[in-house]
Amino acid sequence: MEACRDQEQLITDIDAHEFFHGAIETALHNQAIAVSGETVVYLGNLLTTFINTDYLFEHTEDGMMLKPLAMHYKEAVEASTSKQRFLLLRRLGDVSLCISGMYSQSLNRGLVDIDYYIAMGGNAYSYLSETDKTNMTCGLKVAFSELASKFTEMIDVLSEVSEASHLGSSFDVLRMYEMWQKTGNNRIADKLKQTGIQPIKTAMQRH
Repeated sequence: MEACRDQEQLITDIDAHEFFHGAIETALHNQAIAVSGETVVYLGNLLTTFINTDYLFEHTEDGMMLKPLAMHYKEAVEASTSKQRFLLLRRLGDVSLCISGMYSQSLNRGLVDIDYYIAMGGNAYSYLSETDKTNMTCGLKVAFSELASKFTEMIDVLSEVSEASHLGSSFDVLRMYEMWQKTGNNRIADKLKQTGIQPIKTAMQRH
């Protein structure tokens, strides 16, 4: 077995990380779900990052846009290095988990249901835990394995944390973007621009 590399440095926003760490442990206890400490730490880091919607949206030449999961997957498949593929699949898993857990109400009205996010995110984490041996610590391997096998349970955990944390502002931005994608409404577009999101019509919306 290969020696483990040093553990990843934790996110430096200690207050937010400690808050989410406690909220995750409470949700796990309430739902009688057992996971390793590595997974709790990973989820705490993930939520500390995703409270800023900049991490959900992609910065492009046309502004900030929400990239479809299929595009994340396509880029991972076409990655030229194992390191790049690792990062892209990790982001695919993270985005799938956070949107389905923290913003599941949006998926209830979306064109893609939550099963799609479960399949995409779970498969991404599973691939990382089973095949990648050079780009992660032992702790990450444990976390990815549990996130893959308990993806649905982790959605429930994040949903409880989201409700307890009142993460409404981030949800409102995501919901507005989704509504604009469906309707092209100019008023919604103006509100998105005020948050720093530049709505760009897709080929489907132009027809």
